[in-house]
Amino acid sequence: MPPTDDVGRRADAYASAPLLNCLIREVAQPCAGQGGRRVYRLPGGGRLLRVREGRRPVEPEVYAAGRWRRVDHTELVKLVAEELRRHTGLSNDELPAEMIDSREAVAALLAARDRVTPPGDPYLLSEQSLVTGHPHHPAPKARGGAPVASWLPYAPEAYARFPLVLLGVRADTVVEDGDTSALDALGQAPPGYRLLPAHPWQLELVGRELAEAFADGRLIRLGTTPFDVRPTAAIRTVCAPDADLFLKFSLDVRITNDVRRLWRHDLLKLRRTDAAVAAAFAALGGPAAWLSDRGYRTAGFAFEELAVVVRDGLGGHLLPGATPLLAAALAEGFDGNPLDGPVDPAVWWAAYLRQVVPPALTAFARHGVVLEAHLQNSVIAVDADGLPVQVLFRDAEGVKLLPEVSRAAGWERLVYCLLVNNLSEIAAALVERHPALDPWPAVRRELACHDLPEAAALLTSPTLPGKTNLLLRWTGADGADARYRPLPNPLLGAEGEGGPALEAL
Repeated sequence: MPPTDDVGRRADAYASAPLLNCLIREVAQPCAGQGGRRVYRLPGGGRLLRVREGRRPVEPEVYAAGRWRRVDHTELVKLVAEELRRHTGLSNDELPAEMIDSREAVAALLAARDRVTPPGDPYLLSEQSLVTGHPHHPAPKARGGAPVASWLPYAPEAYARFPLVLLGVRADTVVEDGDTSALDALGQAPPGYRLLPAHPWQLELVGRELAEAFADGRLIRLGTTPFDVRPTAAIRTVCAPDADLFLKFSLDVRITNDVRRLWRHDLLKLRRTDAAVAAAFAALGGPAAWLSDRGYRTAGFAFEELAVVVRDGLGGHLLPGATPLLAAALAEGFDGNPLDGPVDPAVWWAAYLRQVVPPALTAFARHGVVLEAHLQNSVIAVDADGLPVQVLFRDAEGVKLLPEVSRAAGWERLVYCLLVNNLSEIAAALVERHPALDPWPAVRRELACHDLPEAAALLTSPTLPGKTNLLLRWTGADGADARYRPLPNPLLGAEGEGGPALEAL
C-alpha cells in the first residue's frame, strides 16, 4: 500500500480537478496562457489563478506578493468559497463542508482500492472505476458527511460487493406497479407477506423510522440474498449479474446535487415514462437498446424509504459477443479501456457517434422523448477490436417527455447531456491520447444526417449549454432545477481549429 502522504497527494489531485473545472467554467475569466498553464482572473476579488491545462486541470496556483504559490485542496475550497461570496453576495457553509467531505471520501476510496482486488468482469470494473466521478461538480464524492465506515462497504469505487437484506412486508401494505416478479425469485416470503429486498446502507439510514413496523409485524427480516450484488456507478443501483437484473434503491444521502431518494412523484409516473421510452426504442430499429425500469415495489407506510425499482439486465439486450462498458469509464479511464488500445481514433470516434447520436435525436424528434443521455446513463458495447457497436441507455427517472416540458427546454437538456456531458468528454479523452485528432467535423456530419431543425441550428449556434453545478449548489437551487451557462460551441470551429473550443467545454 502506498504511504499515507501519497494517498493524500493523489486525493488532492482527484478532488481538485472537478472543483477547478467548475470554477473555470462558471466564474473565472481567462487571461492568458503561460508555458502549458492557463491564467484566470477571479472577478469577485480580482485574484489570479493559474492551472496546468487539460481536461482535468492540476497544480492550482494563486498569485500573491509578487509570486505564484501552490494551493492544496483545503486552500482551494477556501479560495472558491471566498470568491463565490463576493460573486453572488450569498453565504453558504454547507457546500464547502461537502467539498472537504468529497476529498476525504476520495482518500478513503484510494486507500481501499490499493488493498482490494478489482472485479475481473470488464463491465463491472468499468462501473466501479469512477474515482473522480462527475468532472464538473464541486463535490462529486461527498457522502453526506457520514463516517467512512458507514458507507465504504457499499462504495462502487472501493470494488464493493455485498448481499441484499431480504424483508417480508405484510401483503396488505404492499404498493407496487409494473412487473416486479423478479423480486419474488430472490427468496421466500412466509404466508401473508411479500418479499422486498433492501440495500443494507438504506436500512441503516432509516432504521429508526421503521422500528414500529418491525415491532408490530408489518415488516420482518428474512435474512439476505444467497449471492452478492455489485453497486454500479450510481451507488444506489446495484447489479445482480447472476439474475441479469439491476435494482435501484432509495438512499437518504445527498450525492452530487440531490438526495438520492426514490421520490413518490417520480415513482408514480415511472411506468408511463418507461413505456414511452420503450415504445420509442421499439420503433427505432438498429442495435440501440433501452434498459427498462419494469416497475417498483414498496410498503405503503414507508413509500419512499423502502422503494425498489426493478430494471432490465444487460443480457436480454446485448449484441452477441459484444462487451458492455460504462461510457463514463471510457472518459475517466480503467484497465482494459479500449481507448488505450491500438485503435484508429477517427474510426473509433465515428463508430461511437454512429451508435450514440441517432437514437437520442430520433427519440426526441419522432417521439418527444428527452433521454438523459449523459455518460453515467450510457453503456457502450464494443466488439473484439474495441469498436463501439451498440449503446444501451438507462434510467427512466431522468427522462423528460414532451409536452410535459417545453420543446425548447427539452432540447436544451438533451444538448447538455448528449453533447456537453457525453460527446465532449469522450472527445477530450480521445484528443488527450491522439492530439492530432479534430473530433468535431465528424460530429457535424452526424448531426447533419438528421432532419431536425434544432440539429441544423446547433451547427451555427455560437454557444452550447453548460450546467452550472457549482453555482447551483452554492445558491441552494433544487437539484432538478438545471441552470446553464453558455459555452463556446466547438462545432463552429469544426472546419478548422477544434482544440481551443474543445478546451472551453
